[in-house]
Amino acid sequence: MTVTPSIMPAIERRHFLGVPFDRIAFDDVIRLIGDTRDDPAYRYIVTPNVDHIVRLAQHPELLPYYENAWLTLCDSKPVSMLAKAVPITLPRVTGADLTACLFGLVIRDGDHITMIAPSQNVIDQMRTRFPHLHIRAHVPPYGVLNNPAELQRCVDFAVQEKADFIFVAIGSPQSEKIAYEISKHPEATGICLCIGAALEFMTGMKKRAPRWMSRTGLEWLHRLGSDPGRLWRRYLFSVLPLLGMAVREIPRGWWARLRG
Repeated sequence: MTVTPSIMPAIERRHFLGVPFDRIAFDDVIRLIGDTRDDPAYRYIVTPNVDHIVRLAQHPELLPYYENAWLTLCDSKPVSMLAKAVPITLPRVTGADLTACLFGLVIRDGDHITMIAPSQNVIDQMRTRFPHLHIRAHVPPYGVLNNPAELQRCVDFAVQEKADFIFVAIGSPQSEKIAYEISKHPEATGICLCIGAALEFMTGMKKRAPRWMSRTGLEWLHRLGSDPGRLWRRYLFSVLPLLGMAVREIPRGWWARLRG
C-alpha cells in the first residue's frame, strides 16, 4: 500500500501547558510523511505526553527539543481532552500508532532504517519481521542522557548511516535530545521519530492497552497495571502537577477568548 500524495493545508502550532503542539490529524501526518519521505533534508518528530509536559515545566531547558521539531504531536488522550476546555483541538497522534502505520503504509522494501533501540532483542525481532529493509541499529548503555560520550555516539551513528527513517526508542528526554542534536549536524538526513516503546509494542515484547481503553483515555491505567513497580511513582508525581497546570491555564484561555 502507498500513501496518495496531496496538497497539505498549513499546520497550525499552538502552545498548551507550556508545550508546542501541531494541530494535524493522524491521517494527515501519515500523508505528509509519505509526501516528503524522499526529501533528503533531516527533520524530526516528537510526541509529548503527560510525563513530558510535567518534566518540561520543571526543566524548561529541554523545551528547544520540542520547539525545533518538524512536528510536535500530542500523544495523550487526557491532554487532548483537557485542551478542549480552553478550547483548543489537539488531535491525538501516538508514537506507537504512527510507527505501526509508517511500517505498513510509507516505508518501502529496500529502505534504510536506523534504530537507536532499547535492546538487541528488539532489533533482532524487527529484522526478522521486516527482512526486506536495511536495518542498522545501535543499543546505547543505560543512563545515556548523563553520558555525553555515549549520547554523541548515538548522534554520530544516526548521521553516518544516511537512513531514510530514524527511530529513536530509548525513552524521554534522551530520545528528544538525540533527535535535536542530530538536527544540528550539517550532514544529517532522513525523517527521525522519537517513539517511546513503539518498537516493543510492534514486536510483542510489551502489550498495548485494549483499543477501548486507549479511546477513553485509560491507557495509562493499563500501563500502570502492567508495570506498577516502575510506573506508580511517575504517574503519582505527574497527574497532580498536570491538573494544577490545567487549572491555571484553562481560565486564561477562556479570558483571552472573551477579550478577543
